[in-house]
Amino acid sequence: MPNLIFDSLMRPWLFADTPFLHMENGEVISHKAFFRRVAQFANAMPALGLAAGDRLAAQVDKSDETLALYLGCIQAGIVFLPLNTAYTASEVAYFLEDSGAKAMICTDAKRSDMEPIAKRCEAALLTLQPDGCGSLNQMADRQANTANVADRAADDLAALLYTSGTTGRSKGAMLTHKNLASNAQALKELWQISADDVLLHALPIYHTHGLFVATFTTLAAGGSMIFLPKFDVDAICALMPKATTMMGVPTFYTRLLDAGGFTKDVFGKMRLFVSGSAPLLAETHMQFQDRTGHRILERYGMTETNMSTSNPYDGERRPGTVGFPLPGVEIRITCPETGKHVSDGEIGVLEVRGDNVFAGYWNMPKKTKEELRDDGFFITGDLVSKDKDGYVQIVGRGKDLIISGGFNIYPKEVELVLDAQPGVLETAVIGVPHADFGETVVAVVARQQGQEPDCEQLETAIVQDLARFKHPRKYVVVDALPRNAMGKVQKNSLRSEYGDLFAPNLANNKFGM
Repeated sequence: MPNLIFDSLMRPWLFADTPFLHMENGEVISHKAFFRRVAQFANAMPALGLAAGDRLAAQVDKSDETLALYLGCIQAGIVFLPLNTAYTASEVAYFLEDSGAKAMICTDAKRSDMEPIAKRCEAALLTLQPDGCGSLNQMADRQANTANVADRAADDLAALLYTSGTTGRSKGAMLTHKNLASNAQALKELWQISADDVLLHALPIYHTHGLFVATFTTLAAGGSMIFLPKFDVDAICALMPKATTMMGVPTFYTRLLDAGGFTKDVFGKMRLFVSGSAPLLAETHMQFQDRTGHRILERYGMTETNMSTSNPYDGERRPGTVGFPLPGVEIRITCPETGKHVSDGEIGVLEVRGDNVFAGYWNMPKKTKEELRDDGFFITGDLVSKDKDGYVQIVGRGKDLIISGGFNIYPKEVELVLDAQPGVLETAVIGVPHADFGETVVAVVARQQGQEPDCEQLETAIVQDLARFKHPRKYVVVDALPRNAMGKVQKNSLRSEYGDLFAPNLANNKFGM
């Protein structure tokens, strides 16, 4: 039975005794042993009442068990919905309700918070623990370690990933077997990933970068991963001598540069460093090259398109650019107002077409129609230019999306919380440059006449309602927000005014100016 991801990324290694996961505790899990565990999770799906095409949501810690659960969903034909571990219960409730997921998997620590949500959504609730003691772990323990493979067409959904919405409502991006398998194969070839490679994996696996780009390219090549629960600079420096490649966000590289222990003995055997999910400052690129002799390979992608462009493996990797379209991917740059092509060197909106482009937004046909053209091009909303040599440079975003440390933050979601607080007339949430995170969140708060917002109270409300990565790092209280003749808030003006807030001499005071 055909199942594109299973057939291309998993089946070739089912019985291989080669290493797949090198765990932090020193344990080495072979491909063969890992895929036996995958089969046990696949066999557990019917016991949860799930059939091919059903959705399973998971908000769990990174572990080999989590990865086996995901690939077990692939083998069983279940659509996987990974959720950021920082999401609050109210945020998770929306995803569960909107997706219609029939099962919710969480940690033991979050079970009590999730029980009323799962009950309201009529979803089965089980727990998954890295130590194997969760209720789903134990259910999988009782299953056979071989399993049938669900028949799934190339255009059937493999995953549902929620991304920021233009009104604060998140959108479920529908990713197919073709989307994910084709992108993995293209990246494997482009970056020359082989079975001899050992990837240093410190990324989260509820995100496209860690789950699909890093893991799937490794699977496609039959390579192995040093599988760390999170980024820790000391652990990275200790383990890097055993690795050949690393994929990270700009924060990884700025912190390595700050580490005194990041020496040639650490990086001497590495052949490739890749950065993505947020803009890499050209300064960081050059500092890293001066320190290591390596030019970081920067690429560009979105939840909706997987990876679309990359600097070359062989050839010039230009700082501040994201390179060329991947094989099989087409791009065009158009005028935001007219939709017509712009000339090289001019700024326009990036549009992407190829097998990598998602199938649309879950239960949002109107939004899908707005962003996916009839000819198959997806309107990314990112403003780019292309130089005479064909290198693409991301220069801004037509939308107000903030990408901080690789995470997408839509300002409206933060503004809705702040606008409801005493003393606040209105707010404008913007992203400003930050050396560690690419950009970070600043809230510009307009006071109600005769009142003064309490910034600590604003922070309390944010902490209660939103995941930590969405929290403003600075609050600026003003009399009024700048507007144009049409009454629209001028966020460009605010970004210009407050763009240097995180210069070293200004970054210490969180509240006010």
